[in-house]
Amino acid sequence: MEDVFSQGDELGPLKVIHVQEPSIGLKATLVIDNVALGPSVGGVRMAADVSTVECARLARAMTLKNAAAGLNHGGGKAVLYGDPKMPLDKKEQLIRGMACALREAEQYIFAPDMGTDEECMAWVKDEIGRVVGLPCEIGGIPLDQVGATGWGLSHVTEIAAKHIGMELDGARLVVQGFGAVGKNTARFLKEKGVVLVATADSKGTIYNENGLDIAELLELKKEGKSVIESKSGKVLEAEKIIDVECDVWVPAARPDIITEKNMQRLKTRLVVEGANIPITYGAEKYLHEKGILCIPDFIANAGGVICAATEYQGKCEKEAFVAIEEKLRANSSLVLEKSSQEKVLPRDAAVAFAVQRVKKAMGYKRWGLF
Repeated sequence: MEDVFSQGDELGPLKVIHVQEPSIGLKATLVIDNVALGPSVGGVRMAADVSTVECARLARAMTLKNAAAGLNHGGGKAVLYGDPKMPLDKKEQLIRGMACALREAEQYIFAPDMGTDEECMAWVKDEIGRVVGLPCEIGGIPLDQVGATGWGLSHVTEIAAKHIGMELDGARLVVQGFGAVGKNTARFLKEKGVVLVATADSKGTIYNENGLDIAELLELKKEGKSVIESKSGKVLEAEKIIDVECDVWVPAARPDIITEKNMQRLKTRLVVEGANIPITYGAEKYLHEKGILCIPDFIANAGGVICAATEYQGKCEKEAFVAIEEKLRANSSLVLEKSSQEKVLPRDAAVAFAVQRVKKAMGYKRWGLF
Protein backbone atom coordinates (compact mmCIF):
# COMPACT_ATOMS: atom_id res chain seq x y z
CA MET A 1 0.00 0.00 0.00
CA GLU A 2 1.27 3.49 -0.81
CA ASP A 3 2.19 5.90 1.93
CA VAL A 4 -1.20 7.61 2.20
CA PHE A 5 0.09 10.04 4.80
CA SER A 6 2.69 11.74 2.61
CA GLN A 7 0.88 11.14 -0.68
CA GLY A 8 -2.74 11.66 0.26
CA ASP A 9 -5.49 10.67 -2.17
CA GLU A 10 -9.18 11.12 -2.82
CA LEU A 11 -10.14 9.08 0.26
CA GLY A 12 -8.02 10.88 2.85
CA PRO A 13 -6.60 11.22 5.39
CA LEU A 14 -9.09 13.75 6.74
CA LYS A 15 -7.20 14.68 9.91
CA VAL A 16 -3.84 14.01 11.52
CA ILE A 17 -3.62 15.03 15.17
CA HIS A 18 -0.40 14.98 17.18
CA VAL A 19 -0.57 14.90 20.97
CA GLN A 20 2.33 15.70 23.28
CA GLU A 21 2.48 16.33 27.02
CA PRO A 22 6.12 16.23 28.21
CA SER A 23 5.18 16.44 31.90
CA ILE A 24 3.88 12.85 31.80
CA GLY A 25 5.90 11.61 28.79
CA LEU A 26 2.85 11.47 26.53
CA LYS A 27 3.39 11.34 22.77
CA ALA A 28 0.67 10.07 20.45
CA THR A 29 -0.81 10.46 16.99
CA LEU A 30 -4.35 10.05 15.71
CA VAL A 31 -5.14 9.67 12.00
CA ILE A 32 -8.79 9.94 10.97
CA ASP A 33 -8.70 8.66 7.42
CA ASN A 34 -12.28 8.83 6.14
CA VAL A 35 -15.67 9.23 7.86
CA ALA A 36 -18.05 9.22 4.89
CA LEU A 37 -19.68 6.02 6.19
CA GLY A 38 -19.81 7.21 9.81
CA PRO A 39 -17.54 7.90 12.79
CA SER A 40 -14.20 6.16 12.50
CA VAL A 41 -13.36 3.08 14.55
CA GLY A 42 -9.79 1.91 14.98
CA GLY A 43 -7.61 0.62 17.75
CA VAL A 44 -5.02 2.36 19.90
CA ARG A 45 -1.67 0.72 19.15
CA MET A 46 1.05 1.12 21.76
CA ALA A 47 4.71 0.43 20.99
CA ALA A 48 8.03 2.22 21.31
CA ASP A 49 8.66 2.25 17.56
CA VAL A 50 5.30 3.32 16.12
CA SER A 51 5.20 6.23 13.69
CA THR A 52 2.82 8.65 12.01
CA VAL A 53 3.28 6.89 8.67
CA GLU A 54 2.43 3.52 10.21
CA CYS A 55 -0.59 5.10 11.86
CA ALA A 56 -1.80 6.49 8.53
CA ARG A 57 -1.36 3.15 6.78
CA LEU A 58 -3.29 1.41 9.53
CA ALA A 59 -6.04 4.05 9.40
CA ARG A 60 -6.46 3.43 5.67
CA ALA A 61 -6.65 -0.29 6.30
CA MET A 62 -9.48 0.43 8.75
CA THR A 63 -11.34 2.50 6.15
CA LEU A 64 -11.22 -0.45 3.75
CA LYS A 65 -11.97 -2.99 6.48
CA ASN A 66 -15.05 -1.21 7.78
CA ALA A 67 -16.36 -0.57 4.28
CA ALA A 68 -15.81 -4.16 3.15
CA ALA A 69 -17.55 -5.43 6.28
CA GLY A 70 -20.59 -3.28 5.53
CA LEU A 71 -20.24 -1.24 8.72
CA ASN A 72 -21.48 2.31 9.13
CA HIS A 73 -18.07 3.43 10.30
CA GLY A 74 -15.08 5.07 8.71
CA GLY A 75 -11.43 4.35 9.32
CA GLY A 76 -9.08 5.77 11.92
CA LYS A 77 -6.13 4.70 14.04
CA ALA A 78 -4.19 6.00 17.02
CA VAL A 79 -0.65 5.21 18.08
CA LEU A 80 0.83 5.79 21.51
CA TYR A 81 4.61 5.87 21.84
CA GLY A 82 5.89 3.71 24.69
CA ASP A 83 6.57 0.23 25.98
CA PRO A 84 3.20 -1.49 26.57
CA LYS A 85 4.84 -3.52 29.37
CA MET A 86 5.66 -0.41 31.40
CA PRO A 87 4.33 -0.25 35.00
CA LEU A 88 0.54 -0.31 34.94
CA ASP A 89 0.10 2.98 36.79
CA LYS A 90 2.29 4.77 34.24
CA LYS A 91 0.44 3.15 31.33
CA GLU A 92 -2.89 4.18 32.84
CA GLN A 93 -1.67 7.77 33.14
CA LEU A 94 -0.68 7.85 29.45
CA ILE A 95 -3.92 6.26 28.23
CA ARG A 96 -6.04 8.61 30.31
CA GLY A 97 -3.97 11.59 29.18
CA MET A 98 -4.32 10.60 25.55
CA ALA A 99 -8.09 10.19 25.91
CA CYS A 100 -8.42 13.63 27.48
CA ALA A 101 -6.29 15.22 24.78
CA LEU A 102 -8.50 13.70 22.08
CA ARG A 103 -11.80 14.42 23.84
CA GLU A 104 -12.90 16.80 21.08
CA ALA A 105 -11.99 14.41 18.23
CA GLU A 106 -15.55 13.11 18.11
CA GLN A 107 -15.11 11.51 14.69
CA TYR A 108 -12.92 8.84 16.30
CA ILE A 109 -14.07 5.97 18.54
CA PHE A 110 -11.33 4.34 20.65
CA ALA A 111 -10.80 0.56 20.53
CA PRO A 112 -8.09 -1.85 21.72
CA ASP A 113 -5.18 -2.91 19.51
CA MET A 114 -1.68 -4.26 19.92
CA GLY A 115 -0.31 -3.13 23.29
CA THR A 116 -3.71 -2.09 24.68
CA ASP A 117 -6.63 -4.11 25.99
CA GLU A 118 -10.09 -3.99 27.57
CA GLU A 119 -8.75 -2.49 30.80
CA CYS A 120 -7.18 0.36 28.83
CA MET A 121 -10.52 0.99 27.14
CA ALA A 122 -12.20 1.12 30.56
CA TRP A 123 -9.88 4.01 31.44
CA VAL A 124 -10.88 5.76 28.20
CA LYS A 125 -14.56 5.26 29.01
CA ASP A 126 -14.04 6.78 32.44
CA GLU A 127 -12.46 9.86 30.86
CA ILE A 128 -14.51 10.53 27.73
CA GLY A 129 -16.98 7.65 27.19
CA ARG A 130 -16.34 7.27 23.43
CA VAL A 131 -14.97 3.74 23.21
CA VAL A 132 -15.64 0.09 22.34
CA GLY A 133 -13.96 -3.17 23.35
CA LEU A 134 -14.82 -2.71 27.01
CA PRO A 135 -14.76 -5.30 29.80
CA CYS A 136 -18.03 -7.20 30.12
CA GLU A 137 -18.50 -5.86 33.65
CA ILE A 138 -19.23 -2.40 32.24
CA GLY A 139 -21.33 -3.49 29.29
CA GLY A 140 -18.70 -4.36 26.71
CA ILE A 141 -17.79 -7.33 24.59
CA PRO A 142 -14.07 -7.93 25.37
CA LEU A 143 -13.11 -8.82 21.80
CA ASP A 144 -9.59 -10.03 22.62
CA GLN A 145 -10.79 -12.15 25.52
CA VAL A 146 -13.56 -13.83 23.52
CA GLY A 147 -11.34 -14.12 20.43
CA ALA A 148 -13.50 -12.22 17.95
CA THR A 149 -10.74 -11.69 15.38
CA GLY A 150 -9.52 -15.28 15.67
CA TRP A 151 -13.10 -16.54 15.26
CA GLY A 152 -13.36 -14.62 12.00
CA LEU A 153 -9.97 -15.80 10.78
CA SER A 154 -10.95 -19.42 11.32
CA HIS A 155 -13.96 -19.01 9.04
CA VAL A 156 -11.98 -17.14 6.39
CA THR A 157 -9.37 -19.93 6.47
CA GLU A 158 -12.09 -22.52 5.90
CA ILE A 159 -13.48 -20.67 2.86
CA ALA A 160 -9.99 -20.07 1.41
CA ALA A 161 -8.92 -23.69 1.94
CA LYS A 162 -12.00 -24.92 0.11
CA HIS A 163 -11.19 -22.53 -2.75
CA ILE A 164 -7.79 -24.17 -3.32
CA GLY A 165 -9.01 -27.71 -2.65
CA MET A 166 -7.21 -28.12 0.67
CA GLU A 167 -8.60 -30.21 3.53
CA LEU A 168 -8.28 -28.46 6.88
CA ASP A 169 -8.34 -31.69 8.87
CA GLY A 170 -4.66 -32.42 9.40
CA ALA A 171 -3.47 -29.21 7.74
CA ARG A 172 -0.27 -27.77 9.25
CA LEU A 173 -0.59 -24.29 10.72
CA VAL A 174 2.07 -21.69 11.53
CA VAL A 175 1.07 -18.60 13.55
CA GLN A 176 3.55 -15.72 13.64
CA GLY A 177 2.64 -13.91 16.85
CA PHE A 178 0.88 -15.80 19.65
CA GLY A 179 -0.95 -12.82 21.10
CA ALA A 180 -4.67 -12.11 21.31
CA VAL A 181 -5.25 -12.71 17.59
CA GLY A 182 -2.79 -15.54 17.03
CA LYS A 183 -3.65 -17.70 20.03
CA ASN A 184 -7.39 -17.54 19.39
CA THR A 185 -6.92 -18.31 15.71
CA ALA A 186 -4.95 -21.43 16.65
CA ARG A 187 -7.58 -22.38 19.20
CA PHE A 188 -10.52 -22.09 16.79
CA LEU A 189 -8.69 -23.78 13.90
CA LYS A 190 -7.79 -26.70 16.15
CA GLU A 191 -11.52 -27.40 16.37
CA LYS A 192 -11.48 -27.85 12.59
CA GLY A 193 -8.66 -30.40 12.79
CA VAL A 194 -5.78 -28.04 11.97
CA VAL A 195 -2.43 -28.87 13.60
CA LEU A 196 -0.30 -26.01 14.97
CA VAL A 197 3.31 -26.89 14.14
CA ALA A 198 4.99 -23.57 14.95
CA THR A 199 4.32 -20.25 16.60
CA ALA A 200 6.40 -17.31 17.77
CA ASP A 201 6.46 -14.28 20.00
CA SER A 202 9.12 -11.62 20.57
CA LYS A 203 11.35 -14.10 22.44
CA GLY A 204 11.53 -16.81 19.78
CA THR A 205 9.83 -19.60 17.85
CA ILE A 206 8.63 -22.95 19.15
CA TYR A 207 8.37 -25.77 16.57
CA ASN A 208 7.18 -29.37 16.44
CA GLU A 209 6.38 -30.98 13.10
CA ASN A 210 3.95 -33.34 14.87
CA GLY A 211 2.04 -30.53 16.55
CA LEU A 212 2.37 -28.24 19.57
CA ASP A 213 0.32 -28.41 22.76
CA ILE A 214 -2.01 -25.41 22.33
CA ALA A 215 -3.45 -25.75 25.83
CA GLU A 216 0.06 -25.48 27.29
CA LEU A 217 0.86 -22.47 25.13
CA LEU A 218 -2.33 -20.71 26.20
CA GLU A 219 -1.47 -21.32 29.84
CA LEU A 220 2.04 -19.94 29.35
CA LYS A 221 0.69 -16.73 27.81
CA LYS A 222 -1.87 -16.45 30.61
CA GLU A 223 1.05 -16.52 33.06
CA GLY A 224 2.89 -13.84 31.09
CA LYS A 225 5.53 -16.25 29.82
CA SER A 226 6.98 -16.81 26.33
CA VAL A 227 5.97 -19.63 24.00
CA ILE A 228 9.60 -20.78 23.98
CA GLU A 229 9.08 -22.07 27.52
CA SER A 230 6.81 -24.76 26.09
CA LYS A 231 7.96 -28.35 26.59
CA SER A 232 6.14 -29.50 23.47
CA GLY A 233 8.60 -28.30 20.83
CA LYS A 234 12.05 -27.18 19.74
CA VAL A 235 13.14 -23.57 20.22
CA LEU A 236 14.25 -21.55 17.17
CA GLU A 237 15.05 -17.89 16.61
CA ALA A 238 11.93 -15.71 16.30
CA GLU A 239 12.70 -14.83 12.68
CA LYS A 240 12.90 -18.53 11.69
CA ILE A 241 9.10 -18.73 11.84
CA ILE A 242 9.15 -17.63 8.19
CA ASP A 243 11.06 -20.77 7.14
CA VAL A 244 8.76 -23.38 8.69
CA GLU A 245 6.99 -25.34 5.96
CA CYS A 246 3.22 -25.51 6.40
CA ASP A 247 -0.17 -25.44 4.70
CA VAL A 248 -1.56 -22.29 6.38
CA TRP A 249 0.61 -19.36 7.50
CA VAL A 250 -1.00 -16.68 9.68
CA PRO A 251 0.91 -13.45 10.40
CA ALA A 252 -0.64 -12.06 13.59
CA ALA A 253 1.80 -9.45 14.89
CA ARG A 254 3.51 -6.39 13.40
CA PRO A 255 3.35 -4.74 9.95
CA ASP A 256 5.67 -5.65 7.08
CA ILE A 257 6.72 -9.07 8.34
CA ILE A 258 6.93 -10.42 4.79
CA THR A 259 8.57 -8.09 2.27
CA GLU A 260 10.47 -8.31 -1.00
CA LYS A 261 13.55 -9.16 1.06
CA ASN A 262 12.26 -12.42 2.55
CA MET A 263 9.20 -13.42 0.51
CA GLN A 264 11.10 -16.27 -1.22
CA ARG A 265 11.46 -18.07 2.12
CA LEU A 266 7.76 -18.63 2.73
CA LYS A 267 6.75 -22.26 2.09
CA THR A 268 3.00 -22.54 2.38
CA ARG A 269 -0.18 -22.91 0.30
CA LEU A 270 -2.29 -20.30 2.03
CA VAL A 271 -1.64 -17.05 3.89
CA VAL A 272 -4.45 -15.59 5.99
CA GLU A 273 -3.46 -12.16 7.26
CA GLY A 274 -4.35 -11.84 10.93
CA ALA A 275 -2.30 -8.68 11.51
CA ASN A 276 -2.83 -5.34 9.81
CA ILE A 277 -0.55 -4.63 6.80
CA PRO A 278 1.73 -7.63 7.55
CA ILE A 279 2.81 -8.19 3.93
CA THR A 280 3.90 -5.63 1.36
CA TYR A 281 2.01 -5.39 -1.91
CA GLY A 282 5.06 -6.51 -3.88
CA ALA A 283 5.43 -9.61 -1.71
CA GLU A 284 1.73 -10.44 -2.09
CA LYS A 285 2.09 -10.18 -5.85
CA TYR A 286 5.11 -12.48 -5.83
CA LEU A 287 3.33 -15.07 -3.67
CA HIS A 288 0.26 -14.91 -5.92
CA GLU A 289 2.41 -15.60 -8.97
CA LYS A 290 3.93 -18.58 -7.13
CA GLY A 291 0.47 -20.04 -6.54
CA ILE A 292 0.24 -19.10 -2.86
CA LEU A 293 -3.17 -17.66 -2.00
CA CYS A 294 -3.09 -14.56 0.23
CA ILE A 295 -6.26 -13.34 1.91
CA PRO A 296 -5.73 -9.62 2.61
CA ASP A 297 -5.78 -8.24 6.12
CA PHE A 298 -8.85 -6.04 5.92
CA ILE A 299 -10.95 -8.98 4.70
CA ALA A 300 -9.50 -11.68 6.96
CA ASN A 301 -9.16 -9.91 10.31
CA ALA A 302 -12.35 -7.84 10.37
CA GLY A 303 -13.86 -9.93 13.17
CA GLY A 304 -12.59 -7.55 15.82
CA VAL A 305 -14.10 -4.41 14.34
CA ILE A 306 -17.37 -6.17 13.55
CA CYS A 307 -17.51 -7.17 17.21
CA ALA A 308 -16.73 -3.58 18.23
CA ALA A 309 -19.46 -2.19 15.97
CA THR A 310 -21.93 -4.72 17.37
CA GLU A 311 -21.04 -3.60 20.90
CA TYR A 312 -21.46 0.05 19.88
CA GLN A 313 -25.01 -0.81 18.79
CA GLY A 314 -25.74 -2.26 22.22
CA LYS A 315 -25.95 -5.88 21.06
CA CYS A 316 -24.58 -9.01 22.74
CA GLU A 317 -21.61 -11.33 22.18
CA LYS A 318 -23.72 -14.04 20.54
CA GLU A 319 -25.03 -11.56 17.95
CA ALA A 320 -21.47 -10.38 17.32
CA PHE A 321 -20.20 -13.90 16.60
CA VAL A 322 -23.09 -14.61 14.23
CA ALA A 323 -22.40 -11.35 12.37
CA ILE A 324 -18.68 -12.09 12.13
CA GLU A 325 -19.24 -15.56 10.71
CA GLU A 326 -21.83 -14.43 8.17
CA LYS A 327 -20.00 -11.33 6.97
CA LEU A 328 -16.51 -12.83 6.70
CA ARG A 329 -17.59 -16.03 4.98
CA ALA A 330 -19.58 -14.00 2.45
CA ASN A 331 -16.80 -11.42 1.91
CA SER A 332 -14.10 -14.08 1.50
CA SER A 333 -16.17 -15.93 -1.08
CA LEU A 334 -16.90 -12.68 -2.94
CA VAL A 335 -13.25 -11.60 -3.04
CA LEU A 336 -12.03 -15.02 -4.21
CA GLU A 337 -14.70 -15.16 -6.90
CA LYS A 338 -13.86 -11.66 -8.17
CA SER A 339 -10.13 -12.44 -8.05
CA SER A 340 -10.59 -15.58 -10.15
CA GLN A 341 -12.98 -14.00 -12.64
CA GLU A 342 -10.98 -10.82 -13.17
CA LYS A 343 -7.58 -12.53 -12.85
CA VAL A 344 -6.32 -10.02 -10.28
CA LEU A 345 -4.80 -10.27 -6.82
CA PRO A 346 -7.31 -10.93 -4.04
CA ARG A 347 -6.20 -7.61 -2.51
CA ASP A 348 -6.98 -5.72 -5.71
CA ALA A 349 -10.41 -7.31 -5.89
CA ALA A 350 -11.07 -6.51 -2.23
CA VAL A 351 -9.87 -2.91 -2.48
CA ALA A 352 -12.07 -2.31 -5.52
CA PHE A 353 -15.32 -3.25 -3.83
CA ALA A 354 -14.44 -1.54 -0.52
CA VAL A 355 -13.46 1.72 -2.25
CA GLN A 356 -16.65 1.60 -4.31
CA ARG A 357 -18.74 1.67 -1.13
CA VAL A 358 -16.70 4.50 0.40
CA LYS A 359 -16.94 6.62 -2.77
CA LYS A 360 -20.68 6.09 -2.98
CA ALA A 361 -21.04 7.32 0.59
CA MET A 362 -18.78 10.28 -0.16
CA GLY A 363 -21.09 11.19 -3.03
CA TYR A 364 -23.89 11.90 -0.56
CA LYS A 365 -21.79 14.40 1.38
CA ARG A 366 -21.53 18.15 0.77
CA TRP A 367 -17.78 17.68 1.01
CA GLY A 368 -16.69 14.15 0.19
CA LEU A 369 -14.45 13.35 3.15
CA PHE A 370 -16.80 14.47 5.93
